[in-house]
This record gives sequence, structure tokens and C-alpha cells, in this order.
Amino acid sequence: MTDSESDVVSATQAPFQPNFEEIFAMHHRIVYRYACALTRDGALAEDIVQEVFIRLYKNPGATRNEEMLRAWLLRVTANVAQNMLRGRRRATARDETFVVLSSQMTENPQPDEALLREAEISSARQALNQIREPIRSCLLLKHEGLSHREIAKALGIKETSVGSMIARGRREFIRLYEKIAR
Repeated sequence: MTDSESDVVSATQAPFQPNFEEIFAMHHRIVYRYACALTRDGALAEDIVQEVFIRLYKNPGATRNEEMLRAWLLRVTANVAQNMLRGRRRATARDETFVVLSSQMTENPQPDEALLREAEISSARQALNQIREPIRSCLLLKHEGLSHREIAKALGIKETSVGSMIARGRREFIRLYEKIAR
């Protein structure tokens, strides 16, 4: 047998290793359907799929065995979905608490409401000006309706830091606002 024949034989006997694009094409739909089933939210499922395949791309040796690849992808999908849902629940709880506290501060009707409202706005601005960056910007951008991902991108910070910065900002704002309003 010549060298070229032995190369052909060894190439046909070597296990097939698909590249990233092939893996994505083969498994994207199952990962998406599983994420949809876990979250019942198509947009969130797309974010989960993106995160799962980013993790695979960053760690191509995560599973060397083609048979275990699908199981690995589905396990990572379940973990990412659980983390995102947990984060969403925490953010919702923080938002609800903030809304309740904010509404309690504005439920004191006074005879001259316009003047009172102006004083409240001034106090709020004063409290906001005392909050340090980037926490202040996170708080303002969240109030404008931006997602954590959009805030992170706009400010050039880690997405995982945005939620805690918003929570810290809210606590700090309430503390400063109450101090100023006295």
C-alpha cells in the first residue's frame, strides 16, 4: 500500500468532526424548541439559543463525542434558561418594589399640588445627582425602558453587572430622596 492509499484509508476511518456551522444547522431547531418549551417566550428562547451556541463556540472541546453533543446542548439550554428566568423574576420583583415605594411617596395630596410636584422633582434630581456613575446611568436607562443587554452595551459594562447596579441605584436613590425630602 502506498502512502497516498494509506492516507485515504485513514481519512475514511477517522471519525467525522462537524464544524461549528454544521453543528448549529443540525441542532439549532431542537435547542430553540426546548428553550421555548422551558420559557414559553419566543424572544427569550432566541436569547437562550444564542447564549448556548456562544458557549459552544467558546468551548469547542466541551464534548468531543458527537453522540453526547446533543445532550450537552440541551443541558446547557436548561441551565441558561433557568438562569435567565431567575434573573427575570428578580428584576420583576425589584421593579415592583420600586414602583410601590415610588407611588407611596407621591400619594400625599397637598393644596398646592403644582408647587409640591415641582419640589418633588427638584428633590429627585438632587438625589439622582448624588448617585455615582455608572449606577446613575443604569438607573436612568432602565427607567427609559432599556433592557439589561442594551444598558450594558450603551455603557460598556458587563451585562451581568447591570441588574445589581440598578438595584443599588434604587436603594441609594430612595435613601437620598428620603434624606433630602426631610
